[in-house]
Amino acid sequence: MKQKIAVLGTGSWGLALGNTLVENGHDVTLWGRETDQVEELQKHHTNKAYLPDIVFPKELKATTDMAEAIKGADAVLFVVPTKAIREVAIRFRKLCQNQPVIIHASKGFEQETHLRISEILAQEIPENMRRDIVVLSGPSHAEEVAVKDITTITAASKNLEWAEYVQQLFMNDYFRVYTNDDVIGVETGAALKNIIALGAGAIHGLGLGDNAKAGIMTRGLAEITRLGVAMGADPLTFIGLSGFGDLVVTCTSIHSRNWRAGDMLGKGYSVDDILATMGMVVEGISTTKSAYELAEELGVEMPITEAIYQVVYGGKKAEEVIQDMMLRDKKSEKEF
Repeated sequence: MKQKIAVLGTGSWGLALGNTLVENGHDVTLWGRETDQVEELQKHHTNKAYLPDIVFPKELKATTDMAEAIKGADAVLFVVPTKAIREVAIRFRKLCQNQPVIIHASKGFEQETHLRISEILAQEIPENMRRDIVVLSGPSHAEEVAVKDITTITAASKNLEWAEYVQQLFMNDYFRVYTNDDVIGVETGAALKNIIALGAGAIHGLGLGDNAKAGIMTRGLAEITRLGVAMGADPLTFIGLSGFGDLVVTCTSIHSRNWRAGDMLGKGYSVDDILATMGMVVEGISTTKSAYELAEELGVEMPITEAIYQVVYGGKKAEEVIQDMMLRDKKSEKEF
C-alpha cells in the first residue's frame, strides 16, 4: 500500500533511503536545511556533495519547509546526525498535526545525557503525536544502497507490528529488512561499532596487518556486548546485523567515515584536522566520549574504547595506547 513518508535529512543516508522508498512506490518528500542542496535535487535530481554519481527519480521531492514535508505523513524518518536529533524532534513536534510512525536511522548517543536516539525522540515527541518509534539499522553504506547493491538491515521496535510495518515499507529485491524487538541492543550496537571502526582505521594507518584488525574487531564486539548487556540488551542481538554485521562493514570499508578518520589518527593527524578534512559528521568521535563515560558509570570494562578515548581526547599517540593494551594483565577469553 502506498504511503506518504517524510525523510528528515538530506545527507547520503537520507537520500539513499528516500530513493529506496520512492522505488517501492511511496510518496516521499525529503526535508533539509541546505537550500542549495534542496534546489539541486528539485531541479537536477542530483546531490553532488554526497552521492555525486547518482541521478535520483523525479518523484523524490525535496523542500526546506518541514511543515510541508510532514503534512499528512504516515511515517516520518529521522536521518540527521545524533547531535541534531533533539532539535529536529522539537521542531517536528511544533509542526506535526497528525500521528505518524516515527522511524530513525541515525547512530550514536546524545552527549551529556548518554541517551539513545529513540529515548530522545520519546522525550520530545509525546505518545499522542506518534504511533510508535522504530529503529532502522544494520550494515548499510549509503553509496551501495543508492546503486541497488544487496543490503540487509534490521527494523526494531518493542511492538513488532510496527517493526513489520517498516519492514514492509523498505523491502525489495536488493534491500532486505529483518525485524527485532530489542531496541536497546540494536541502537547500542549501531552506536558503539563506530568506536571500534576508529580503532580498525588507526591500525591500518599505523601499517599493522590483518591479525591486528581481526583482534580489534573480535575484542571490540566483546566489549560492545558487555556494555549493551549492562544497559539491558539481549546479548544475541550483537551477533546479528546491527551488531556483528554493522561492525564488519564499518571496520573494513573505505566508505566508512569512522574507518577513514581512524586511519588518519593512526597516521598522526589531529582530531581537528581530521574533522576539517572529512567535511561530514564522524559519529565515532563523539560516541567515544559517551561510551567511555557510560562504561565508567556502569562499571563495565572497555579497554579498546578507553584506548581510543585517550587518543581522541587525551592527546596520546595511537602506538602508545596499543602497546599499553597489549601489556594489560592476562585474561581468559571467556571473561565477561
